[in-house]
Amino acid sequence: MAYITLPIAEQLGREFPGIVGPMTFRPETAAPINDLVNILLRGESTLTPGERELIATHVSWRNDCFFCQTIHGAVAAAQLGHDEQLVQTVKTDWINADISPKMKALLNIAGKVQIGGKQVIEDDVAAARAEGATDLEIHDTVLIAAVFCMCNRYVDGLNTWAPTEMNIYRANAAQIVARGYSAVTETAIAKASR
Repeated sequence: MAYITLPIAEQLGREFPGIVGPMTFRPETAAPINDLVNILLRGESTLTPGERELIATHVSWRNDCFFCQTIHGAVAAAQLGHDEQLVQTVKTDWINADISPKMKALLNIAGKVQIGGKQVIEDDVAAARAEGATDLEIHDTVLIAAVFCMCNRYVDGLNTWAPTEMNIYRANAAQIVARGYSAVTETAIAKASR
């Protein structure tokens, strides 16, 4: 049970799960968060949406945020050929994952941001550049990591619940891939306000 009273999702018979619950509670704060997440994970970038979702998933796993690591992992898998094993490996053993050296260097940076921004040192950035990472990719990796630290704390700080059935996340991931984060949250907010 969440620490505050969140809107009830009629189809669930309880409050909306994860970050959707607090976003339906306060839609005016949901909009800018969703806008930022859409830009970072779905906007123009030389990193694929799947790669950016891997960064979000990795940080959320490191923060032990079940809802965020599971939904973003499902979105990453949906965008990476439904490779759920790759997503699991990136969460738990990224250094040995079947991803590019550039992604490994960026995940190293993201993991350090998760601990604290000052953990990132010049050598980490130089290593990412040596693997072909651009300044924009480094910037966005740091910002994705920082935003997901905030989102993870938002979800867990209010003690929101998370479904355990993986098919729920797969279905929601398909909607997110098709429509984006803002559209999915706006639908939940509209249902909550009826």
